[in-house]
Amino acid sequence: MASDEAQNAPVEVTAGAGTEPGPSDHDRDALDVLPLSIVPFKTPALRRARMIKNARLESMVEMFRDETAGSGHVAPQDLERYFAEAGTELDEDLEADLAIVKRLGHLTSFDVYALRIELRRQEIPVNDVSALRLSEEKNRELTVYMKAFTRPLIQQIYGSESSDFGSMEDLVAMFQSPDKDKVLMNIVKMAEKLQIQPGDVPTFLEEYGDVFLSLAFYREIVDKLMVRLEKFGGDMEEILSSQQIRNDPRISDTCMNLDAKFGDIAGFIAGRFESFERNSERLWENINAESFRRTKEIITGHYTTIGGMLCGLQVKMDAWKQRFGNGRGGPLSKADFVMGDFRHGMDVINRLQNNAPPVTID
Repeated sequence: MASDEAQNAPVEVTAGAGTEPGPSDHDRDALDVLPLSIVPFKTPALRRARMIKNARLESMVEMFRDETAGSGHVAPQDLERYFAEAGTELDEDLEADLAIVKRLGHLTSFDVYALRIELRRQEIPVNDVSALRLSEEKNRELTVYMKAFTRPLIQQIYGSESSDFGSMEDLVAMFQSPDKDKVLMNIVKMAEKLQIQPGDVPTFLEEYGDVFLSLAFYREIVDKLMVRLEKFGGDMEEILSSQQIRNDPRISDTCMNLDAKFGDIAGFIAGRFESFERNSERLWENINAESFRRTKEIITGHYTTIGGMLCGLQVKMDAWKQRFGNGRGGPLSKADFVMGDFRHGMDVINRLQNNAPPVTID
């Protein structure tokens, strides 16, 4: 687990190398898409590209995307040849850019929270730190999840539940009321509970909101994935009901093992979130700066683990839906896909699960 100091250290921001537009809301909120425009590459073609995860959970650089021509995906290790074939000379700038792309290719998730940790760890700068925040639309979507985490805060300050807020911005606005005496009273009251100075309360609110927004973000993905995994289990039953497949132990064993593994992963992630939520509830039994720091450290310490596992599951489910959505495909074609691209990359998820940090607060 990265140290608290390392997690709180800012990601280096560098003046943009070009005029390419920033990432779209979709890319900003995605687990499996990394718009390379956020990194100050010297090579214009890279600044316009995206890195994505394919069905094998391999990182690929999407050099172009067109509705009629399709898209061009190049493995990071093959980019040097790609540029050479395009007539681009391998100079120092391109060589340095390609080295960074290769490092980015090893990341297991491209969500903003995992990126904050990994880019800082690898000392890779960004053009604009706002690229490592969720879109405003996603923030609004997560309001229903955030209420579970903001409700205890409201209770601590106001002594009862309140329905007058819809987001962390609304919560912070409560401390910017025209009633200056009420604002001061609330800030002092919170500072006493946290055992911090009143001037540090805004920083606490910002950190609290960001930590639990990350939990809400991952929780929403988990809830949607659980529905998809249940449907996938039904597809596995369909495959195994085929007499032809049952007579082939290699295929039937692979399908059964894969189905069991997905169930194990889903159970692991659900268990982690139960622990996060228990620790969050326990936080308010004796809230202070140190108990919040420990809770924050546990949650942020899981960004790369949870982000990577959810990214892997979502990419697999997306690939399955693209191939077999709307009732397309029979047992044999589904089994063929399982034995091909679909089963590859599971070792990435297994490794993340096996190396996951603990969640218990002493």
